[in-house]
This record gives sequence, C-alpha cells and structure tokens, in this order.
Amino acid sequence: MDLAGSIFGLLLFSPFFLALPVIIKLTSRGPVFFRQERVGEFGKRFTFLKFRSMYEGVDDKTHSEYVKRLIREDRAYSEGAGRAVYKIQDDPRVTPIGKFLRKTSLDELPQFLNVLGGDMSLVGPRPPIPYELESYGAWHWRRVIEAKPGITGLWQVMGRSMKSYNDMVRLDLRYIEEWSLWLDIKIILLTPFSMVSSKGAY
Repeated sequence: MDLAGSIFGLLLFSPFFLALPVIIKLTSRGPVFFRQERVGEFGKRFTFLKFRSMYEGVDDKTHSEYVKRLIREDRAYSEGAGRAVYKIQDDPRVTPIGKFLRKTSLDELPQFLNVLGGDMSLVGPRPPIPYELESYGAWHWRRVIEAKPGITGLWQVMGRSMKSYNDMVRLDLRYIEEWSLWLDIKIILLTPFSMVSSKGAY
C-alpha cells in the first residue's frame, strides 16, 4: 500500500510540486526543500524532507529547548488565547508563505518521497528529531522501535497541535496496539479533512 500510495500521492499533488518550489524561491532565500535528520523504525536515522517553511540559516536551539520542556512536563504549552500547541506559535523563524504551508500541511508533501524510499509509511508515528530522544523515558521508545514512521497518523487527525507531546505519544502507542489495514484506511480518509480544517495546526 505504501508504494502505490506514495506514487499516487506524488501524481495527485504534482501541481503543488511544480508551483510551490517557485513560490518558495521567489519569497525567500534558500533551498526549496528542508532536510533534517530524523529517527525511524528501530532507531535508524534518515533524511526527512519537507518544503522549506523557515528562513535560511536558523538553528534548532529554540525548538529543542521547547520540545524538551513539553516532554518533561507532560502537558501542553499554551500561548495567546490558551490554545495548546506543539509547534511554537508566532515563530519568527517561519516565512510568511511558510505559515500558510504549515497551516495547510502542504509543507509535508515531500514526505511521499520518504515513503517511496522506504524510510516512512503513509500512516504511522511522527519520526522524532534526535534531540527529542534525550528526554525520552522507556515508554516513549515504543513509538520508535515498534513502527515505521508515517506522514499521517492518529495524532494528525485528532487535533495535532491541540494535544501535548505525551498525548501524541499515547496516540502513537494506541495506533501500534490497535493497528489494522482498516485503521490505516480510516486515518488516510480523515487526513484531508484535517488539512482543510487546519485543526490544531500552526
């Protein structure tokens, strides 16, 4: 399903693969793609792809400290009107077009290439960044060891940034424990509605 789904996704969203690189290059300096090391199944490292949504040359220090706090404190951080977030709201590192890409999840489209390459599945836990693992407890590791990471999953269709980091992990473990082909199909069918509503996305 992953191979056929990734090819279908690349064909379906091909207009975005033609238009977005031009828009990204015209609106800010830097490469079209954002490449980042992530941790996949069994701890395997791989290059994770997204359309670039941040200015060139930014570092991970702010996000690293933020995520580590989320993991340690087992709660959602709130900003602005008290809405829980996973990503930093009003992040100065994000370009104007990047805000739109993130809100609509269009920045995630290049991950079909990760699926095609065998590093990811269409459905599964979000692949953690290596510095996240520094704050992991034993129970967190199940999401890394027991499943291949995916483009979408229970977390994405059940609120994304509206939940705490550890709530996300609990949803990943629930997915692993309850996995079935029908569950994957259901999540895939629900994902476009989550993208359109931008529920919980920043």
